Amino acid sequence: MRTWHDLSSLGRGTLRQKAAWEAIQKTHIMEILSVYRPVLAGTIPLDIDVKQSDLDIICESHNLKQFEQAVRTVFGCLHGFEVTHLDIKSIPTCVIQFLTADFWFELFAQPVAVEKQNAYRHMDIEARLLEIGGLNAYQHIRALKQSGIKTEPAFAQYFHIPGDDPYEALLQVELLTEQELRERVQLWQKD
Repeated sequence: MRTWHDLSSLGRGTLRQKAAWEAIQKTHIMEILSVYRPVLAGTIPLDIDVKQSDLDIICESHNLKQFEQAVRTVFGCLHGFEVTHLDIKSIPTCVIQFLTADFWFELFAQPVAVEKQNAYRHMDIEARLLEIGGLNAYQHIRALKQSGIKTEPAFAQYFHIPGDDPYEALLQVELLTEQELRERVQLWQKD
């Protein structure tokens, strides 16, 4: 599994990735959230983002009220600041959104190690699939996203991944070796 903790490649990436890198640097958000092991997840690190893509930062927090207060103290005065507490599959979750440095930020915290959170796991699987699919996969998935399809359903549709729930279907391929994954993709795309 690839590590997504190092963001330095964004500074050498596409124009949008460079802009994201600058926004992250300007806000010092990773340093501010460092105790929560923040990871930039989602479409921008994968280079499949669309114009409206935000910066999704996942965090590990075992005290979500404390997490909320830490974020509110620094970013609470920013445009669109909003906090939502909810349970996702029985896991307490805090989601905080705000606009700064020309990007919408979405902070997502759970009392779960970031590497075990679904956003991280999906991103890791999606990176593996993009490596197999190559440039054609990048282009088609971006086009599906531009048409309004969410990321995981776009991957399931492009790669013909079976299952009723694309979010769960992606997790089912997580333990496959690279060879097994390549073989499975070939089978799915034949059907």
